[in-house]
Formats: sequence, C-alpha cells, structure tokens
Amino acid sequence: MTDIPAHIMRQAKSHDFRASVRIGKSGLTETLLDEIRQQLQSRDLVKVKVNKGLFEREKRSEVWQYVAEQTASHLVLQRGNIGVLWRR
Repeated sequence: MTDIPAHIMRQAKSHDFRASVRIGKSGLTETLLDEIRQQLQSRDLVKVKVNKGLFEREKRSEVWQYVAEQTASHLVLQRGNIGVLWRR
C-alpha cells in the first residue's frame, strides 16, 4: 500500500473539497472512467460520489478498488457513498 502524505489526507477529509464526479443510474461506464482519468491529469485529488442505492453497502469497497485500478489512481478515502482518488 502507498504511503499517503499528510497534506493529501487533510485535503481529502476537508468538507470544503466537493465531489467533482457523480456516479448515477448509468453506473460505471467507460465515459465516466475517462472523465475521472482526465480530472486526475489536471489535479491530484478527485472526489467521487455514488448515488445512494446504486451499489450494495457490502460491494462498495470492491467498486472503489475497481475504479482506482481502472483510473491508475490510489483510493485515499472511502466513506459511505463517497470516495477520494489520488493520482499516483
């Protein structure tokens, strides 16, 4: 596992840091993954929010790991239906 710098964790946990990508009823599409990849090219962190009820609570960890793998990023924070990805 990657060591996450303290300033990255602070930024990820900040309430002022708003979600810039939302996973809606269409689910995880290639277009959505491309959008996350593009945002990761221009910034270090991307906050992603999943619509409630889209994925079962038990499956969310798997979903976040899949998104991180597909976008070549690292999952910094996962809280409920929100995940923060960090460009490696």
